[in-house]
Amino acid sequence: MSVISSVNAKNLQKLADSIAKHVKHFNNTEVLCLVKLFNVLMGEQSEHRVGNGLDRGKFRNILHNTFGMTDDMIMDRIFRAFDKDNDSNISVKEWIEGLSVFLRGTLDEKIKYCFEVYDLNGDGYISREEMFHMLKNSLIKQPTEEDPDEGIKDLVEITLKKMDHDHDSRLSYADFEKAVKEENLLLEAFGACLPDAKSILAFERQAFQDTTEN
Repeated sequence: MSVISSVNAKNLQKLADSIAKHVKHFNNTEVLCLVKLFNVLMGEQSEHRVGNGLDRGKFRNILHNTFGMTDDMIMDRIFRAFDKDNDSNISVKEWIEGLSVFLRGTLDEKIKYCFEVYDLNGDGYISREEMFHMLKNSLIKQPTEEDPDEGIKDLVEITLKKMDHDHDSRLSYADFEKAVKEENLLLEAFGACLPDAKSILAFERQAFQDTTEN
């Protein structure tokens, strides 16, 4: 295995130290490992990519292959949640800051993240239409059902009854936060957008395995 040049190693360390100052849930060594992993992923990316970051296709592959996600709409929304500057690429800083919440976020951080994923048009509310759209995508269709849409509409109404505290037929951030704090299982009410404990463990074991090697 080729040894990283001392200049390059210093640059990587400097970058990791700089990012670590703004990230809550990773220490400097872990941030350095994630910087190195990012560089590996960038190297695997197709040659025709533009910009300086992970493109949508590569990021979706990570969500699918590493974290077992399958819902196209949710994966696209997660990409947007990571891509804070909306330049259609995830920079190394966005990658590490996004993973900090994705893997180790507090409940408050995860509520904010999930709401952002579910607010499809970014207007600050999750509407009936958005709920229907996401639930239709995430639920397994039963071949025996004559009109599965009716079942989803019923589910939307049940969800609104449980979560819409101000009764305006849509979920504000305050509605969503209150509902999730009363019942944590509602955090991913509209589709799986966070990794399960098993995938987190597997990812961290692989990502941080070289902490003692380099």
